[in-house]
Amino acid sequence: MTVEYIRYRIAETERRTAFEKAYAAAAEHLYAAPQCLGYELSRGVEEPERYILRIEWTSVEDHEGGFRRGPHFPPFLAEIRPYVDDIEEMKHYERTLVVDKKRM
Repeated sequence: MTVEYIRYRIAETERRTAFEKAYAAAAEHLYAAPQCLGYELSRGVEEPERYILRIEWTSVEDHEGGFRRGPHFPPFLAEIRPYVDDIEEMKHYERTLVVDKKRM
């Protein structure tokens, strides 16, 4: 499994509401994609203009080769395209052995 983290900074309050609605719609396409194992969008408490999207993929290859080249990516991207320039970081990570045992 690979975890992708995407950090956004959405400065204007009215854009934040639209951003969350766009991701709620885009999430349907993540849910339908077999390469996606789970996802969540979190908003900063101390800095509400900051968001982190966490997506679990079966692998980097499945994400980049399967999802991005498959039928679910175009409608997903169409929903979030207005916010692509707000991305501060987009990276894949591997889990380590340091894991909360309650979540296993």
